[in-house]
Amino acid sequence: MTFSVKRRQFIQSSVAGCVLMAASPSQALANPNDTLTNKPKKLIWVMLRGAMDSIHAVVPTSDPDLMRHRASLVTPIADQLLPLNANFALHPAFKNLHKLYHQKEFSPVVAVASGYRKRSHFDGQDQMEGGLDEITYDNGWLARVLAEYQGEGLAISRAIPIALRGAEKNQSWYPSQFRPAEDDLLARLANLYEQDEQFSMWLNEAIESRKLMGKRESKGRPSPTFDYLAERCGVILSNNTNASCAMLEMGGWDTHNAQVARLNRQFSELDKGILALKNALGETWKDTAVVITTEFGRTVAVNGTKGTDHGTGSAMFLVGGAIKGGNVLGSWPSLANAALYENRDLMPTSDVRSWIAAVLHQHLHIKKDKIAAIFPNVKSAATPVIA
Repeated sequence: MTFSVKRRQFIQSSVAGCVLMAASPSQALANPNDTLTNKPKKLIWVMLRGAMDSIHAVVPTSDPDLMRHRASLVTPIADQLLPLNANFALHPAFKNLHKLYHQKEFSPVVAVASGYRKRSHFDGQDQMEGGLDEITYDNGWLARVLAEYQGEGLAISRAIPIALRGAEKNQSWYPSQFRPAEDDLLARLANLYEQDEQFSMWLNEAIESRKLMGKRESKGRPSPTFDYLAERCGVILSNNTNASCAMLEMGGWDTHNAQVARLNRQFSELDKGILALKNALGETWKDTAVVITTEFGRTVAVNGTKGTDHGTGSAMFLVGGAIKGGNVLGSWPSLANAALYENRDLMPTSDVRSWIAAVLHQHLHIKKDKIAAIFPNVKSAATPVIA
């Protein structure tokens, strides 16, 4: 008899697991009927893995040394650049970001870097996720934000990234490879197991999570392009005010060759993703700050395969309805040989973390002494970045 009970429980739990994976994005998604907090502000961090070439993204058009270093990269896009001010222009693929700039919802920050000064993708990314001067693997900067802000974290990822490790309340979501369950199947299972309290609870959570993700999820799962993942992130955040911080990531930025064509595709996908995120957030967009960073920049000079190599100084983007946009922030060091870092890279003039700290203080209203625990030894930027 004992064997039969255990066997029945095993079968039920296995069926429940399959239903959850097929019917919902993740069992970890919060129930939309949970008690809502009074903290509607959102912070979304987008990590561009692979080292984005910032000089190709935010082009320093007035720098007299630009064409000397980069004629082969700039010439193909020169006539299509999207002006920001007298000194800088956006890559032509950033059409949506350009509109957001003029709507005062986007500001790039030029010549930034983390505390990392070597050229390993893995170490650079890990150190940026930890947010400390040394690399840590179990204490991420977003987790420390959540500890101070007392919110919940969301990772659009198969696993919890370093940035969110250490937080008490985290959830993750990534598209399942299982076919979505039909409504008829869910109804039949509900009737079949209505007397089973545990299974009914799991099934109801799956159904509520499915509702949270919207109708599109039940029509089949498209390939996880960045714009799709960004849209899903927006849907979750707009329906669940318990989740206050989220992390997205996008790979493919290591452009050692054929950079012009490759970055045109990358920038287009990133640009579409930001628009998808905005549209999915709806009214929540006005209370959202999006921070976009990469682990380090790329060399100023072009290499022999029409690409660029691992560098130092880069750029970051501040986007969102909460952002005080319409300005190019940061201090530009120039591309003169004497101004380059180690005679090859864009010289960083400010720390990525100082700008994130400004967002935390001005947007989430985290006190500066608390921010010192999130980013030790980093001074918050004094520039107003939140509207």
